Formats: sequence, C-alpha cells, structure tokens
Amino acid sequence: MALTAARNVGVQSWSFRHFKSLPELIAQVKAVGLSRIELCAAHASFDDVSTFKATADTLKAAGIEVLSIGVQTFTGDHKKERNWFEFAKAVGAKNISAHFQVHNFQAGTAVARALAEAYDMKVAIHCHGGYMFNGSADEISHLLDLGGERIGINIDTAWCIQSGNNPVEWAKKYAGRVYGTHYKDFIFDTKGKWKECLIGDSALDLPTYVKTLDEIGFSGYAVIEYEAEVENPGPTIKKAVERIRGLPA
Repeated sequence: MALTAARNVGVQSWSFRHFKSLPELIAQVKAVGLSRIELCAAHASFDDVSTFKATADTLKAAGIEVLSIGVQTFTGDHKKERNWFEFAKAVGAKNISAHFQVHNFQAGTAVARALAEAYDMKVAIHCHGGYMFNGSADEISHLLDLGGERIGINIDTAWCIQSGNNPVEWAKKYAGRVYGTHYKDFIFDTKGKWKECLIGDSALDLPTYVKTLDEIGFSGYAVIEYEAEVENPGPTIKKAVERIRGLPA
C-alpha cells in the first residue's frame, strides 16, 4: 500500500549541516534510508544562479527528490527572492519554507504571494516558537489571510509545542493550508528549557499527529528535522524514519 504524504517522509538537510558538500549530504540521506529532502542553504546557494544546474544535476543523478527549499526569510526583496523560486524550479521543488519578520511582513508576504503565483509554487510559513514572529496562531492566521491560497503553514511540531500550542489542533485548525511539516520533538525541564530527542519520545504525540494529517487530507511535504548530535545524527534519524513508517494506518 502506498504511503500517505504524512508517512512518505524526507529529511531537512540542516540535520546534516556538519557534512558540508553535496556528495556528503547525499550519502547521509541514503544511509538513513531516504531519498527525499528539504534542502537548506547549508548545502546549496539559492542566490548564485550559475550553480543551479550543477546542483540540480547532482541531486537528480543521485535519485534525490527535493520536496522544498528553505527556510527562507522573505523581506520583500523581489529580485533576490525571485532567485529562490528559480532555484526551486531548477531542482523540481514545488514548495518553499518561509519566515516573515514583524517589521516588513506586509512587503514580504506580498512578494512571496506574487512569486508563488508566477512560479506555480507554495510558500509554507515555518512556525518557530514563542520567541519569534510567526510563532503564534494569531500571527500565522493573519499572514495566511494576507497571503491567500499560495501561502500556507509548515507545522514544526516541537516549536509549535514550545509556543504553548498543540500540533494536532493546529493541523485541524489549518486544514487545507498545511503545506508542510517538520517532525521534531523536545524534552522540557521544569524551567521550560528544552533539548531535542527522538520524535515521539517526549511532548509530541506522533501517532495522533500523523493520523490527523491523514484525516485532513494532508498532501504536502513531511520531513524530519533533527538538530542534535550534529556530528552523527544519522542513527537517531533512521529510528525516526522507522517509527513513522511503522505507525498503524
């Protein structure tokens, strides 16, 4: 039986930021049993147009599918931000994960929306906790109103929880506008500090979240993002892949 979008998981390349070159990244991705990525700027230039074809050719030859790029901070710089869409087009990605900033979000969302329409792509707002703009439901809902159907949300599960929210409830609240998700989990101490762990071992109710994504008809990109164990994240990421794929339908 084919995997649902929520279970057909990839990995955020930032998880492998210790491995600098594209061939090293590819080797790490394959070692955890994956062939799908969200590609970040640690492993490719989204601004240097002269590199786009070589990057795309290398990934294609290795059988790596780029689901999304980012996370990119949109400020309203049309010329610079157009290059991001050109890169995404070159590698076959249909999504860009995004941040917006409180002092220029109106310009940022206007450019992101216009470019997403021009390139037939989607922009997904990455929630990044309670200490950063785009972290609250109020902010995200307003940005979605400004962005129209081309702009949706990328639910980072750990940061959603850190901001005092519930990924399951957000999946329901934003059904139809959930364009991506980062699977991530935090252990919180009694003072509210956090450290990363294998997804499903702490605050994230992984089975219920994946089931909810299936129920709302989620069709976006789903990637594991694991920022701990920087020099050797592979074994934990591989366990996360197995855990997601092993969930009952």
